[in-house]
Amino acid sequence: MAIDGQGLDGVERRGLMFVLSSPSGAGKTTLSRLLMERMPDMRMSVSVTTRQKRPGEVEGRDYHFVDKARFLAMERNGELLEWATVFDNLYGTPRKPVEEALTMGHDVLFDIDWQGTQQLRQRARSDVVSVFLLPPSAEALEKRLHSRARDPDDVIRSRMSRASHEMSHWAEYDYVVVNTDLDVAYSKIETILQVERLRRERQMWLSQFVRTLQRQLEK
Repeated sequence: MAIDGQGLDGVERRGLMFVLSSPSGAGKTTLSRLLMERMPDMRMSVSVTTRQKRPGEVEGRDYHFVDKARFLAMERNGELLEWATVFDNLYGTPRKPVEEALTMGHDVLFDIDWQGTQQLRQRARSDVVSVFLLPPSAEALEKRLHSRARDPDDVIRSRMSRASHEMSHWAEYDYVVVNTDLDVAYSKIETILQVERLRRERQMWLSQFVRTLQRQLEK
């Protein structure tokens, strides 16, 4: 169900930064894809990275690929909302396209971890809505990781250990959703979006509307 991003007379609401984090295997990628497919006002944040482009990846769709010097210059100049080092490569979120999307009334979906979420909060707290996705059990998470048929057992054990560390930050998020059933989890996330889009501070048309009502009542 899409949510109308317009206020009265076509005035746009301010968008929000919607963060969806989870340990590997908890269903974040699938739910992110569903959000992008079903929410017309949703945009995906495209990160900038110093790692090499992989076969099949497209510049500007998967990542913005830059060298280390350019990345560090972006960080120094305040062009990044958040950034991190992952396996000797740098990843970050360009500020300008996100701010433009918010101003136009679009929500921006972020696929980042708890560290990136903390940085976003520090820079743009009022715009950030964060959701942490949990698996229903350790057994379910391990089964999902094995079902991918991509990683050897030692890698899966490493991911399970990392998942425990990531889960320790669950209380730092605004909302927590347990992904027992994909459709139910998506419905809960959609409800969170609906409520957050209706917050008073995001209704950019509301102040003028109330003032107009008051003038009409005082005649």
